[in-house]
Amino acid sequence: MAVTAPPGFTPELWEIFERDGIIFLEDALAPEEITHYTEALDRITAVDSKFDPNETFGRENVVELDAALAELIDHPRHVGYAYDLFGEQLKLHISQFFIRPPGMTKRNLWHPDGARAVPYGVFSPRLPMQIKIGYWLTDLPETSMGNLVVLPGSHRHQYVDEYDTHELIPGELIVKVKAGTITIMNSSIWHRVEPNTSSTIRKNIFFAYCPAWITAADRILSDPTWLQSLTREQRIIMRSYEHGYSHAKPPASEFPLFLDRDTGTATDDGVYREDVQLHRRKRRTKAEEWIEA
Repeated sequence: MAVTAPPGFTPELWEIFERDGIIFLEDALAPEEITHYTEALDRITAVDSKFDPNETFGRENVVELDAALAELIDHPRHVGYAYDLFGEQLKLHISQFFIRPPGMTKRNLWHPDGARAVPYGVFSPRLPMQIKIGYWLTDLPETSMGNLVVLPGSHRHQYVDEYDTHELIPGELIVKVKAGTITIMNSSIWHRVEPNTSSTIRKNIFFAYCPAWITAADRILSDPTWLQSLTREQRIIMRSYEHGYSHAKPPASEFPLFLDRDTGTATDDGVYREDVQLHRRKRRTKAEEWIEA
């Protein structure tokens, strides 16, 4: 049986997200939760032969690597924000983590996430086609700690002259956060990474979501045995479909993903006749409501 959609954007947060392309939720994680997720990263790196403690290290499809990370697929701390955008066709696009030690030489240049030659913004100039949730497990109170750097408002821009460089851009924001902060980011925002000249090892987790019909970034199909270990909602959000068109038209068994958080219902009242099957009905997203208000 479907559960009610977790909380997501408030009107105030939606306004900031629309304007800046990123919002910050401080103290979203308790100290024991920070430890819980940090230990998951430590377990993974302890058995990975490619891990070099002196270089930037990352893994993808991390939900299949540790149960503590799998629980984040539909965690109520953040999945409601993605559901507000993508509704009944919510999909996990990528799950990943990064460890950025002092002295690292590998760091991201200015770029937006997603498609390159024809970016997401061409198809969806206002709403993101990918939203990235960041879990920050390390205190980053100063600059030059391997910080994320974003250009607020740049999710509206297809071109930035500083693309593929580390050059400073007027108006850029060096993200300085406390451990336990969650960021909600429009993946079309331009961003890069600072060097880490501190003594701190930056650790963080990213979960990105998209509509079901966009190709996943870190997998084709999920391990079927692992899928059986998930909850109904987690399994649906992974969208491990063998039939290609199922991504555009998920099977009836996948509906509803969540019940409406305000009404507790599975449909939009008064829109369709009762004989229209549930999985064939359009449901309005919260983003649509705010745009049309």
